[in-house]
Amino acid sequence: TMYIMGLEDEFAEARKWISESLNFNINRDVNLFEVTIRVLGGLLSTYHLSGDKIFLKKSIELTNRLLPSFLTLSGIPYSDVNLATLTAHAPKWEPDSSTSEVTSLQMEFRDISRITNVSLYERVVQRVNEKVHILEKDKGLIPIFINADTGNFRKFATISLGARGDSYYEYLLKQWIQTGRRENDFLLTDYLRSIDGIFSKLLKRTPKDNHVYIGELIDGKNFKPKMDHLTCYLPGALLLGHHFGLPDSHMLLARDLLDTCYQTYMKQPTKLAPEISYFAVGANEDLDIYVKPNDAHNLLRPEFIESLYYFYALTGNHTYQDMGWIIFQAFERHAKVTHGYTSIGNVKNIFNTRPLDLMETFWLGETLKYFYLLFSDNPK
Repeated sequence: TMYIMGLEDEFAEARKWISESLNFNINRDVNLFEVTIRVLGGLLSTYHLSGDKIFLKKSIELTNRLLPSFLTLSGIPYSDVNLATLTAHAPKWEPDSSTSEVTSLQMEFRDISRITNVSLYERVVQRVNEKVHILEKDKGLIPIFINADTGNFRKFATISLGARGDSYYEYLLKQWIQTGRRENDFLLTDYLRSIDGIFSKLLKRTPKDNHVYIGELIDGKNFKPKMDHLTCYLPGALLLGHHFGLPDSHMLLARDLLDTCYQTYMKQPTKLAPEISYFAVGANEDLDIYVKPNDAHNLLRPEFIESLYYFYALTGNHTYQDMGWIIFQAFERHAKVTHGYTSIGNVKNIFNTRPLDLMETFWLGETLKYFYLLFSDNPK
């Protein structure tokens, strides 16, 4: 983000720290997925942008320390790995990995494999692709838990495009694009089937305002009219797929979902979206979109801003910049504090937002980056 924004002094300071002080030999467990997308992805992206080999060197070291996660009977990785002892295991609180986590490592591992010509990195994640591909799905939709020992989905697990399911679908498309839209046709097949499954099993409209939303299947079968903010990555992904020749129905769904996601912001007094929104199923309900008290927090997430960026970049329509500007101003009003920005506990009350004293790395690494790109009139 610093490099893209031209923050040269700050970038130089960060580079110096990475070169001289960044140490991965730490005796503690880390989450394979989070470290891959936040740390490894950040190092690789910066290497591609700057060409500076220190970022590649650190990427290689980190990747090698993450590899023990894949030493399972099934090839499905464990969720947690100790970067010093190089041992990996399932989460301490349950035996299964999140399906989205094990299927959202592939772009980073493939990238470093092709930079270094070390095929092992790509092989371990491609094995995950192939294993998940042959598992039974519900019209292309997958349960949100998978066992690293057996390699099978958890029976009767929830099906969701939100937490623990979201980026499985996103990475199917983006991997196909990453490999030139000529390799890995089975990933495209799985993506297209999953979108068809969304249309047939998860897509609903609210009774009054006709808001399109994507619900969940609890226990894999019982529909729940609930959508995580995480799901708001999907409009951008759908539009990106349409840009590369996928059906017009994907574009139309992208537009409808983008509008619903925008409404989850605009219907709150703070103009900030809650973590989870619920949707009316009957005409007798007062509100089409409502928020439960335990879900009213905002963690400064990037998904909707990323989608706005794709819409603006691919259409040139300044409306998407205007939408983003309203939300950016809301963050400035309600999340900015003396030394940064904070998540807030309540988007429903401008007088009592309950600051949480928490700024996730994705605020700087993703949300502000997409805001910057959205507001920039220079496509380069």
